[in-house]
Amino acid sequence: MKLPRMPDGLTAAWLTEVLRAQRVLDADTSVTDLRREQIGDGTGMMSELVRLVVTYSDPGSDLPGSYVAKYPSQNENNREIAMSYKVYEREVRYFAELDPLTSAHTPHIYLTEMDGDNFVILMADLSAYRVGDQALGADLADTAAALDELAKLHASFWSDVGALEWVPHIADSYHADNMAALAEVGWPNMCEIFKDYIDPGIAAQGDAFVAAVRELQAAMDTAPITLLHGDFRMENVFFATRDGQAPVAIIDWQGPLLGKGAVDVALLLGQSTRTEVRRDAERELIERYAAGLAASGVPDYSAAEAWQDYELATLYNWVYVAVVAGTLDVTNDRAFAWMSQMVARQSAASLDLNVFRLLP
Repeated sequence: MKLPRMPDGLTAAWLTEVLRAQRVLDADTSVTDLRREQIGDGTGMMSELVRLVVTYSDPGSDLPGSYVAKYPSQNENNREIAMSYKVYEREVRYFAELDPLTSAHTPHIYLTEMDGDNFVILMADLSAYRVGDQALGADLADTAAALDELAKLHASFWSDVGALEWVPHIADSYHADNMAALAEVGWPNMCEIFKDYIDPGIAAQGDAFVAAVRELQAAMDTAPITLLHGDFRMENVFFATRDGQAPVAIIDWQGPLLGKGAVDVALLLGQSTRTEVRRDAERELIERYAAGLAASGVPDYSAAEAWQDYELATLYNWVYVAVVAGTLDVTNDRAFAWMSQMVARQSAASLDLNVFRLLP
């Protein structure tokens, strides 16, 4: 079927056509009314999310009362950045090709489709779950549950990424080029906008860090390599609220990468986990991640090796902070709230681990 422009194309007639094609609706049942509710305000920078609350022609039908649709950002700057990173293509293809290959849990997908700079992903509504909050930060239980799911994802592709040619490597790729260029632009902007949240000594490391980005990317692209989520932060992790639900569901697959698993781990611990929680349990959490990999069949990756990779990944992840906090739109209050905490936690983690000693 032809993909309509979003969001105007999200109509009852279109949804009926999609659900019939997926055999969710039979030929005698249709969506008669559809109400769109914006969700995730200020959390999804590259895309828009809406809840589709529906009414069916058969009022007694045992069908979902709502769905979630994801489509391109209506912010021109954010949309241009998204296209330069191919994030729409990467998410559409992740759900179509890679999601069936891992036990890491995601929402059920009804449609994943792209046409030029237009795309739509129609998925199950996870409103019965509790969404993570990066501004508030993850406690120990949420961090541990998220790490367990991350280990499942990484284990599924550990040292077995040869067939994933379309997924960019963290080094020597268009992703790497964009990150390096935007980090150079974003670092001074980040330091100015979030000057109250970054240590002055770290802010002064901008030139040295930017000069080292390519070498750090290469270090993050050495064996063992796996599939990374690429944006593993709290707003992209949903937690069960009742029996029968999967403990964790991961959303927002716009940034899959090939590289060291520690990059995802360090994004979670260094930017989403509350600083006091990370400080109290950091070693134990890294050991938990390594044990989770081993339980899923990954051989010969020790907690000591995971820790070494984690420290270097914490240093490298300043590139994400510089790009996000220094180049994206921060005028939304909620976006500023979680970005400021991302900067503050990354700053604290970098000081605690003294990671700038690792600069090449």
